[in-house]
Amino acid sequence: MYITCLDMEGVLVPEIWIAFAQASGIPELKRTTRDEPDYNKLMNWRLGILKEHGLGLREIQATIATIDPLPGAKEFLDELRSFSQVIILSDTFEQFAQPLMKKLGWPTLMCNTLEVAESGEITGFRMRCPQSKLTTVKALQSIGYDTIAAGDSFNDLGMIQASKAGFLFKSTAQIKADYPQLPAYEEFDDLLSAIRGAMT
Repeated sequence: MYITCLDMEGVLVPEIWIAFAQASGIPELKRTTRDEPDYNKLMNWRLGILKEHGLGLREIQATIATIDPLPGAKEFLDELRSFSQVIILSDTFEQFAQPLMKKLGWPTLMCNTLEVAESGEITGFRMRCPQSKLTTVKALQSIGYDTIAAGDSFNDLGMIQASKAGFLFKSTAQIKADYPQLPAYEEFDDLLSAIRGAMT
């Protein structure tokens, strides 16, 4: 029994924080898990910048409403789900992801949640569990699944390396250079073929 675990941002949809950095004119917010391996550090830094500029959930959601999945992402997911169970494992937040899941045809998503004040200020965040992607992959394996995983960032490496087959997708030159043993792909058709091949 196989289950495919995919990262969301950078793999299926554009990076939300990069889009918001462009929309808000705050270039510092372009920093993502591709640049910073410590997610808690990254998020606390982001929340500090939002507070400094008086920005909250409403402004970010307005940007998210304008984001479409990457070209070919929905078709890729539809085809993948025809021969594999699929779960999207993301360090994003429920309050960000819903409109994007609608555009992707409502795949299963496991992510985190934001703490938001009545004013709309994002005051904190709650991670679903420690090392959520790796923890989830190990839990799936414990109930009899072989996992296949794909992602683009530092926070995807745990689930990729722990899976029966794991792939980098649309990753950075640095991560690909640091992990040359991981097959790396740029196109959805190539990733689809690799996943299909791993199941045979």
